[in-house]
Amino acid sequence: MTIQTTTHLNFRGTAREALEFYQTVFGGELTTISYADMGNADPDTADHVVWGQVAAANGFRIMAYDVYPHLPWEQGRDPFFVSVRGTDAAELTGLWTKLSDGATVRQPLEPSPWAPLYGQLTDRFGVTWVLDIAAAYAAV
Repeated sequence: MTIQTTTHLNFRGTAREALEFYQTVFGGELTTISYADMGNADPDTADHVVWGQVAAANGFRIMAYDVYPHLPWEQGRDPFFVSVRGTDAAELTGLWTKLSDGATVRQPLEPSPWAPLYGQLTDRFGVTWVLDIAAAYAAV
């Protein structure tokens, strides 16, 4: 399995604007999935980004999303996640097991609507990690 770490930025309603800006700076392909794409009909958040990224041929990659409205968020509290994206469920699960020692699990490692395997935890040092197996999405 190969893995890569990617900075995952967290916003409250401005993720699309941020990703579009980063694309103008670094180039690459912009991909976004909105809450509406995931079935959310709330007009206040339907166009917010549930997952997005800019990925450039030179290796630049950044991910972002708009924090769910029902979750607490302040820019200084959870401004980013470290995203570990893999291709092998067993190896990813092994990494999860090790990282979860002393951690607070925020989302158990399990299948989700947007990924074959997804989990989120805050380790004992206060760093929030997202581990997942990427699903293929068409660029928007």
